[in-house]
Amino acid sequence: MNNKYIVEGGNALTGEVKISGSKNASLPVIAASILNEGVVELENCPDIHDVKIMLDILCDLGCKITYNNSKIVVDSTNLKSYEIPNDLMHEMRSSVIIVGALLGRLGKCRFTYPGGYDF
Repeated sequence: MNNKYIVEGGNALTGEVKISGSKNASLPVIAASILNEGVVELENCPDIHDVKIMLDILCDLGCKITYNNSKIVVDSTNLKSYEIPNDLMHEMRSSVIIVGALLGRLGKCRFTYPGGYDF
C-alpha cells in the first residue's frame, strides 16, 4: 500500500508535529545510564516495546525506573545484579548492548543469546 499526501492550491501548511526520539539512539543511552551510580534523566524517549523491555531489564538488575510522557528516570544506586534474565534477553536482539555497561559498572555480566537468533 502506498500512502501519500497530495497538496494542491496556494494554501500554506501550518501546524505542529511532535517527533519522538529514535529507538536506535535511546536504547544505548538507557543502557549507559547504569554507568552512573545514581539518577539519570532522559527525555524524548519513544514509547515502544523495545524501550519497555530495556527498562524491565534494568529493573531486574536492581534499578528504580520512572517512565512518564517520554521522560525516563533511572536510579541505578541499588544496581547489584549482573545477570540479565533469559526471558528478557530473548525479547530483542539489542538487549546485548547492556552488557558493556554492566562490565563497566560491575566488572562482570552473565547473559544468554539475545533474541532473534536460532542457535
